[in-house]
Amino acid sequence: MKKGILIILFFVLLGNSNTILAQTEPEDIAMATDDYQDAFYESLKQKGIENYDKAIASLDKCIKLKPNDAVAYFELGKNYLALKDYKNAQDAFEKATQLNPKNKWYWLGIYDVSYETKNYPLAIETIQKIMVFDEEYKDDLISLYMITNQFDKALTAINEMNDKFGKSEDRERYKIQILSQGKYQDAAITNLIDQIKKNPKEESNYVNLIFLYSKAEETEKALDIAKQLSKEIPDSEWAQVSLFKVYLDANQADKAIKSMNIVLSSSKIDSKIKHRTLNEFLIYVNKNPQYAPDLEKAIAYFDNDKEIDVAKEIGKFYHGKGQFESAIKYYEKDLKTNSETDRETNLLLLDAYTQAKQFAPMTKRAMNMIEVYPSQPQFYYYAGLGNNQLKQFKNAKTVLEMGLDYVVDDKKLEANFNIQLGEAYNGLGDAKKKEEYFLKANELLKQK
Repeated sequence: MKKGILIILFFVLLGNSNTILAQTEPEDIAMATDDYQDAFYESLKQKGIENYDKAIASLDKCIKLKPNDAVAYFELGKNYLALKDYKNAQDAFEKATQLNPKNKWYWLGIYDVSYETKNYPLAIETIQKIMVFDEEYKDDLISLYMITNQFDKALTAINEMNDKFGKSEDRERYKIQILSQGKYQDAAITNLIDQIKKNPKEESNYVNLIFLYSKAEETEKALDIAKQLSKEIPDSEWAQVSLFKVYLDANQADKAIKSMNIVLSSSKIDSKIKHRTLNEFLIYVNKNPQYAPDLEKAIAYFDNDKEIDVAKEIGKFYHGKGQFESAIKYYEKDLKTNSETDRETNLLLLDAYTQAKQFAPMTKRAMNMIEVYPSQPQFYYYAGLGNNQLKQFKNAKTVLEMGLDYVVDDKKLEANFNIQLGEAYNGLGDAKKKEEYFLKANELLKQK
């Protein structure tokens, strides 16, 4: 699309050559024009196949034929930029703007160079010139102000753009980032209160104000605003995000659970916020286990979540806390919901079974997993350990000897295999073999 524009510009420029026509013989004019067109088209062709050096050579011919042709300089700048030759690219774009300062695209060439070279003062200066042609480029200016920590200017520009074009996701994100700094909070709070009075049906103002009060640990004020939002916009799901946290902090569990369920079932609220909400409730339930059934119901909202295995992550949480019974419950739920053969989850579950001394289900699962992963030594180890604990020493010996062949460059696992083989032979009454394997295990542990 840009190439088409430039070719049109090119012919326009050719059409405005009265002065040259008045001074040159017609045959010479036709020849120069043909040479220029040939060189220009050749530059476009070479740029299209990324032969930027050849494109530059063709454009140099164009400039020799027409030294004041802004289009050729602009194309030259684009080819130098593609080669990351930033100095020559900037020189070419600047020459284009000198020849035609009213063309937005020539200034954008300079902006591209300044942005890629992180010359932010030049980028700001250039984008301000571009805004004369298109005010929406003020969004780029806001981004530059954020990069250079000019938050006062950014905030002013954000408010101007919001008033003129309406709010955008990026501007709101920048605004929250700015307002989270202490020096802006008082002014921001006052501004948001005024905005709510002017337009009580604008949800985002409530959300931002709740955020600021929560950050300042003014819980009662945050709760008051959340209640106000609920009153003005009864179906606001965002109000429940804030109310959930406020209720949870106030230990009002029933109200928190009600808000949480609204958040988790919402199609408007993104998954990251939902995961955070669930995680906060998980921490609460860890201290208040009477609400565990509500946690289980909440997890059901994530059954089709492709990003995170929520049940597995909760299992890991309890695993890390040493609450192995709870970890087992969630690992089993995850396997049932997602994949019975997930390797990581099964290994976590087998470890939790071991810690909880649930050797019968551990042994059964480990034996099943050997069929799925016949070359994974960990499953043989757990099967052997479980059989030993169940006093099925012959089965333990058989499965451990099979699995030991698959242990490679893992001294600790190999030592554990030998310990369990020693236990198996001990159970079978072979004291000599028992000592042999125990001694080998000790040697391996010393090597480790």
